[in-house]
Amino acid sequence: MKNLLRDILGTIGLAVAIFLIIHATLQNFIVVGPSMETSFHDGERLLVVKSRLAYAFHDPERGDVIVFQPPSNSKRDFIKRTIGLPGDEIEIKDREVYVNGTALDEPYINDSPSYTYPLTEVPEGQYFVLGDNRNISNDSHNSWVVPRKNIIGKAWLLIWPPEYWGPVPDYSLGEQLK
Repeated sequence: MKNLLRDILGTIGLAVAIFLIIHATLQNFIVVGPSMETSFHDGERLLVVKSRLAYAFHDPERGDVIVFQPPSNSKRDFIKRTIGLPGDEIEIKDREVYVNGTALDEPYINDSPSYTYPLTEVPEGQYFVLGDNRNISNDSHNSWVVPRKNIIGKAWLLIWPPEYWGPVPDYSLGEQLK
């Protein structure tokens, strides 16, 4: 009886430890709206690696899909793709996004942007983000950037619906330069 009780308590303790580790490092996120189509669709669920773990040894990189609290609306978290890092110069013209004067090859976007954005330097400690469905996304082309402290985490794994289960792809700058 003593061994059974010890085994049960050990199993419960292990389960609680695993739960706490997962809760401290991962967060569930539900995609709301079409701003990230075709990469993600309304209602899909993702696991997000929290910022303190995902960016413990490096800062966010171009191409990372991040979840964050937008500076204008802290009631709802957003999901967008990181395009510009602190100090980068961003410009959108002729239906293309330019980072530091070089057009990006963006295989993940729904449609090329139909708007322009003047040449602007991303401030220190801030990130320029765009939705993959460029023409309907509320993102940095609307004259706001994301402070580093507002980044909740990096999208890691698509978990719902099951037929689309898999890791969230990143696109490094090297893959995007034309």
